[in-house]
Amino acid sequence: MEPLIRTSAIIDYCLAPLELDPGSPGAIEARRRLEHAIKTFQMKAVKPVAVDFSTMRSQVINEAAFGCE
Repeated sequence: MEPLIRTSAIIDYCLAPLELDPGSPGAIEARRRLEHAIKTFQMKAVKPVAVDFSTMRSQVINEAAFGCE
């Protein structure tokens, strides 16, 4: 996997496992918030920051710990 630089590519990669309906209000709001956070971070970093997800360890969310089954 190549490092991702484009904001939309980073967001698409992060939201893909959730299989959200792209037109749902929740998906639209999540995308809006993520875009704002990533663009703000990249502006503060002075230069675009590439994200290489292939070098990151997987995170396991324990849904049972949050009352989800």
